[in-house]
Amino acid sequence: MFCFQCQESFKNTGCQDRGVCGKDEATANLQDMLVFSLKGMAFYAMELRKAGQWTANKGHTDFVVDCLFSTITNASWDKNDFVLRITEALDRRDALRARLEKTGARPWVLPECATWKGTADLYATKARVVGILSCVDEDTRSLRELLVTALKGIAAYAAHASVLGLRDATVDGFFDEALASTTRDLDVNEMIGWVMRAGEVSVAGMALLDKANTDTYGHPEATQIKIGVGKRPGILVSGHDLRDLAELLEQSADSGVDIYTHGEMLPAHSYPAFKAHKHFYGNYGNAWWLQNQEFESFNGPILLTTNCLVPPKAGNTYLSRLYTTGAVRMSGAAHIPANPDGGPKDFSALIGQAKNCPLPVELETGTITGGFAHHQVLSLAKEILEAVKSGAIKRFVVMAGCDGRHTSRSYYTDVAELLPKDSVILTAGCAKFRYNKLDLGEVNGIPRVLDAGQCNDSYSLALVALRLKEALGLDDINDLPISYDIAWYEQKAVAVLLALLHLGVKGIRLGPTLPAFLSPNVAKLLVEKFDLKVIGDPQADVEEMMAS
Repeated sequence: MFCFQCQESFKNTGCQDRGVCGKDEATANLQDMLVFSLKGMAFYAMELRKAGQWTANKGHTDFVVDCLFSTITNASWDKNDFVLRITEALDRRDALRARLEKTGARPWVLPECATWKGTADLYATKARVVGILSCVDEDTRSLRELLVTALKGIAAYAAHASVLGLRDATVDGFFDEALASTTRDLDVNEMIGWVMRAGEVSVAGMALLDKANTDTYGHPEATQIKIGVGKRPGILVSGHDLRDLAELLEQSADSGVDIYTHGEMLPAHSYPAFKAHKHFYGNYGNAWWLQNQEFESFNGPILLTTNCLVPPKAGNTYLSRLYTTGAVRMSGAAHIPANPDGGPKDFSALIGQAKNCPLPVELETGTITGGFAHHQVLSLAKEILEAVKSGAIKRFVVMAGCDGRHTSRSYYTDVAELLPKDSVILTAGCAKFRYNKLDLGEVNGIPRVLDAGQCNDSYSLALVALRLKEALGLDDINDLPISYDIAWYEQKAVAVLLALLHLGVKGIRLGPTLPAFLSPNVAKLLVEKFDLKVIGDPQADVEEMMAS
């Protein structure tokens, strides 16, 4: 195997025997084989477009999106699931090829992903020769994998928006366009163009998801969220999908069971539609990487709605009460399928099991503040502008993104504590768990940590920056008193990074490391063009940000 798509990549070069995340060789190779098969589908879809024989196809796009989503770090761990997906992808590819042949069109060059045939017993062998390292040129490989990695993040946004009934033709069409581009020999400038286009589409995808969430559940409001436990059994919901949570809340309303969030589901407590449920108790635990301890101590059923699932460690007992749904799979965990009619999923098994479980073990007490997405922040525009103009707020620091296991991520706690009291942190994603329980105070009644929500809600931070630029009459987003100190872990964070670069943001600090899939030349290009930086010493970084 060879995998370098996440920040944990071994020695920041790539995992070759087993993923640091826990992914084994067979699963990693099957994921590569699935992407290879999707590229074959994309090739024929684009040829049909050229022939004028393509119409928008929801089923095609949904399949591609779901498959890309399943390959995100810590999503699906089920080898059998990947075998089924590859088989379906190859069948779909061949059906597209047959359609193209009926038009009389004959592409002069057919990439191997468009022609390879083989049964399921050959997938593992074929995967070893079509994976990441099959592209020999380091810079070509880097730019292709940067694009595919971003596509996986965009797929997550599109999937969440789609289940809430919103789609964007530009976003939907981009998956085939971008995947097909990786089957062609392009020069560096063309490949960079595709990467930057991914940033543009990422902005569109995040905007679409923001609209889907807020149209369905209302605009998040500033909210005090309980972090202790109640006096009834509970169900713990982790991942990112709000519709799954909504359906579970409805079905468990009179069950005598409380619903808790974990990790990236924390921001759900700030949506008006969810706050209406009296048994929606609070948040339990912290970021995804602590789930081995926190899922064990919760005692009740756990529902994983998306990625951020890690394998239980030896000695853990919670696999028997772990449930997955959507793109996420774990061998040994019960999987809750989608309703084939498009209606609510059936969560009765979780609810029934929860009634007979002990209460959660209390980890902490008190509350934390959330709900500062763009609508809430912009409602404070007058107060914020006055604080900026008076000098009460000298700097905003965007510390959004992902948390992870590396001890070097204590950097973000150190930065939060070192930032002077005339600075405000803007955050989204699970990186906030490094500092959202610190007592950092307020500036003129404005909390010094404004939490916009999930990593999926990073659009809020971009929108706030753009509105602030307008209000201050600035021409360049880089003239704002805002510094970007981003933590990354997986593919959605890469999509967010490219979105910021598309918007023209320069001087972004990224950490704990630059992505392993950036070759020296590609990394140099990003540094020179966008002043991209790797995080350094917390004190020195704070001093430089405040002096900007």
